Amino acid sequence: MREQLTEHDVEKIKEEIEYRKLVVRKEAIEAVKEARAHGDLSENFEYHAAKKDKNQNESRIRYLERMLKTAQIVSEKSADDEVGMNNTVEVYFEDEDETEVFKLVTSVRGSSLNGKISIESPMGKAVLGHKVNDRVYVKVNENTGYYVVIKSIENTGDSDEDAIRRF
Repeated sequence: MREQLTEHDVEKIKEEIEYRKLVVRKEAIEAVKEARAHGDLSENFEYHAAKKDKNQNESRIRYLERMLKTAQIVSEKSADDEVGMNNTVEVYFEDEDETEVFKLVTSVRGSSLNGKISIESPMGKAVLGHKVNDRVYVKVNENTGYYVVIKSIENTGDSDEDAIRRF
């Protein structure tokens, strides 16, 4: 699956890769060397833990590099009156008679617990490009869906505090 990333996401991922290669990798190699020097490797918990940390770092680097190779770059720009990337949107759920506010982000920044939903989620796909007072059908699957009404759109832009979700 191709991740949809903004230019800002790509820069953040590149920064993480560089940090992991230049800082974390060196620290992990030193930890393995130090633990290896403690003797018998078959019963050396420090050695096995250090190797595991080193391998997890290398795995994360490969994952991020693969993500960048296959990423689809999406624009952060949208019309002022349309729901777009990094906009905070207030929607009214007709079935529940409730209102929710969320920020529309890429999947690597998505965190529903923090009010950030992905443009690849059913809600994100449904509201993207719509305007205030539009009634939108959110298709959950082939048989299920619901209607929401867009109450407000605030252009909140991108923020450095929106960290890339760690896997």
